[in-house]
Amino acid sequence: MRLFSFALSCLLAGLLISTAAAQTAYQKPPKAILDVLNAPSSPNISLSPTRDKMVLVESARYPSIAQLAQPMLRLAGSRINPATNGPQSTPRITKLTLKNVSDGKETPIAIPAGAQFGSPEWSPDGKQFALTNTVANGIELWIGDAATGKVRRLPNVLINSAFGGGGGGGRGFGGGDDSVQWMPDNQTLLCKTIPAGRGAAPVASTVPTGPTVQENYGKVTPAVTYQDLLKNAHDEKLYEYYATAQLAVINVANGKATAIGKPAIYSGVDIAPDGNHLLITTTQRPFSLLLTAGSFPHEYEVWDRSGKLIHKVASTPLQDQVAIENVPTGPRGINWRATEPATLVWVEALDGGETKKKAALRDRVLMLKAPFTSQPIELAKTEFRFAGLMWLEKGGQVLLRDSDRVTRKARTFLLNADNPQQTAKLIWNRSQQDRYNDPGQPVMKRLPNGQSVIRQNGDDIFLEGAGASPKGDRPFLDKFNLATLKAERLWRCDETSYETVTSLMSDDGSKFMTRYETATTPPNYFMRSGSSKQALTNFPDPTPQIRGIKKQLVTYKRKDGVPLSFTLYLPPDYKQGTPLPTVVWAYPREFNDADTAGQVSGSPHRFTTISSLSQSHLFFLLQGYAVLDDASMPVVGDVETMNNTYIEQVVASAEAAIDQAVAMGVTDRNRVGVGGHSYGAFMTANLLAHSDVFKAGIARSGAYNRTLTPFGFQSERRSFWEAEEMYYRVSPFMYADKLKEPILLIHGEADNNTGTHPIQSDRFYQALKGNGGTVRYVTLPHESHGYAARESIEHTLWEMLSWFDKHVAGGNSTASR
Repeated sequence: MRLFSFALSCLLAGLLISTAAAQTAYQKPPKAILDVLNAPSSPNISLSPTRDKMVLVESARYPSIAQLAQPMLRLAGSRINPATNGPQSTPRITKLTLKNVSDGKETPIAIPAGAQFGSPEWSPDGKQFALTNTVANGIELWIGDAATGKVRRLPNVLINSAFGGGGGGGRGFGGGDDSVQWMPDNQTLLCKTIPAGRGAAPVASTVPTGPTVQENYGKVTPAVTYQDLLKNAHDEKLYEYYATAQLAVINVANGKATAIGKPAIYSGVDIAPDGNHLLITTTQRPFSLLLTAGSFPHEYEVWDRSGKLIHKVASTPLQDQVAIENVPTGPRGINWRATEPATLVWVEALDGGETKKKAALRDRVLMLKAPFTSQPIELAKTEFRFAGLMWLEKGGQVLLRDSDRVTRKARTFLLNADNPQQTAKLIWNRSQQDRYNDPGQPVMKRLPNGQSVIRQNGDDIFLEGAGASPKGDRPFLDKFNLATLKAERLWRCDETSYETVTSLMSDDGSKFMTRYETATTPPNYFMRSGSSKQALTNFPDPTPQIRGIKKQLVTYKRKDGVPLSFTLYLPPDYKQGTPLPTVVWAYPREFNDADTAGQVSGSPHRFTTISSLSQSHLFFLLQGYAVLDDASMPVVGDVETMNNTYIEQVVASAEAAIDQAVAMGVTDRNRVGVGGHSYGAFMTANLLAHSDVFKAGIARSGAYNRTLTPFGFQSERRSFWEAEEMYYRVSPFMYADKLKEPILLIHGEADNNTGTHPIQSDRFYQALKGNGGTVRYVTLPHESHGYAARESIEHTLWEMLSWFDKHVAGGNSTASR
């Protein structure tokens, strides 16, 4: 007998009628917390490709709510500011400093007051860098001189970066935004610009022209619950207006712009290594009201630098018939080979794109060399789903990766693109979840043509990894020989610090740059060579007042034997042996087996900072609480059915964490609260509904009724109709009458995450209220899935501290109300 029908669940979710809500002023947490929250952040660095210069980048941590409240359009899965024709979230760089690597000489970069610069993008030769500056009416283009540190604006250029793009080959800003890219000649930039004379934006009619219609004819095509989608014909016109750009090559010496092609929606622009060919991806109609722009129809073409069509690569239809976890048929992942002048590489499905279908082979990889008149050459076929290519610096070698959805196995093969008939060599075959045996990632370098490749020294490549171990992460640098498949450890972080490799500074790996920190020493950059270690930066501790916080990695076991861990944080003035009110903060993760589930992640030697929303629960330390951070909540089992025991497993994990902390003498069992964000909020509500070990909970931006995400969530692959009982059991909404512990719900009113529409918290609040629960529901204006504005973060902290002060600590802590 069916326990619950989808129609009934939706009806119940909608029956609860909302009541009027009061709007309150933004509140602030205590001054001690504000001082830490508002402390300046340490600079980041941007190293030149030639490794002789770096730019120190300092940014404001939080925008104001006024900045967040600027006009925003939600179109085809993106959020844009119509005034700037750029992303809704703008850069907040406040200071730039040019620094020599060799002698440490620093040159301040003069930037205009109030400028909103983006991160620098270096030219391939390292002599210049490009910057964007967001102003009231657009996005300017600036050029910096690496010799002098002087920057200048290129006149009469406004960049269109509203929808970024998937091209750029690693050249564009952030690696994923191809709106500004250096050409291999180091003298010109290929840019998406605002078309001249495009006119005013479309204005919506006050009178509808007809209904909006969606339809399906018998095809099974489940879809993710995306947000920020197009809603009607007017949205389609707005999308076309703001996404349409004019490609232009801009001379950085004089600012002269040469148009390429006609205005279009350029969703991808990739420069060939020779600089003379362009892989152009344009978005076409029909658009969709259910999918984001990446699933719209696309045309893939090769142009020359004048905009002349050289080769038509592919046309892909609207991807409304591609089910979740499946891939499209036909060419996908089209890109350039990094080590040849102009050779296209792409992937095609051999199984019809159906990932759940049994098939001996999943994909094949094809290549086609300029002038693109011959037949494509097959580079490889994959047994599992294709997962990526990484080109080596020399010899036509390339690493190919495939992965299996059921076993979560990932394999890496070495192939020779110059001799595709040569047998592929298996390099690694491992579980994607096995952190302890992760060989690391290849160290990359940027070629003079602007392409990113694996750094190579003869038969050797270099690998950098997290170095996960039972005692925590100890990052490493290895030299790996492709002929012998043997790794040689060049360096590993010691057991008392946390240090990561940021860049190789010599071709043989004997000299490299690291970022070093300890629990009490702020992160700084160093040059390592042999046993010597030279400081490159000396950033001060921004928050010395929290240095007294104590932390340690704690390991223990669940009652079923699964190994678990948490990082224990204790307040600065903690007295040994004193049981404290305690916060358990966690995020569940799925694993195929207990061994990988129990592996330790993170390091107790990271510099203690409390500088972002993801670390906000650590502010409880300044109010006298203990914090069990990142407490393991593994859900272990068969990939297809593990969530059948989700409730039992998270409850058992929570009980084990509390038992361990109580046994250590740091936790008062009767004063424990639990909290989490997103999937952690889902966990929090379930723990309160199905156990009695917590006094109260904080659930931020969560999902509580899984029938509203009926085609899967997290790693769950079954639909509601395939696993009705499970969907019902793991939905806290269904147990609102059982949840009697106080719960604080917080949600961004503009949450854009696929599974956490604000209606989730709204309806959960109504269910709890209707059943007499103790609940407070806070919605944050203009905030998305993660909260950004200073006022929002301050208020969130005030809510969290006040809630646990009242319901966990019993009003005895120093938390402000």
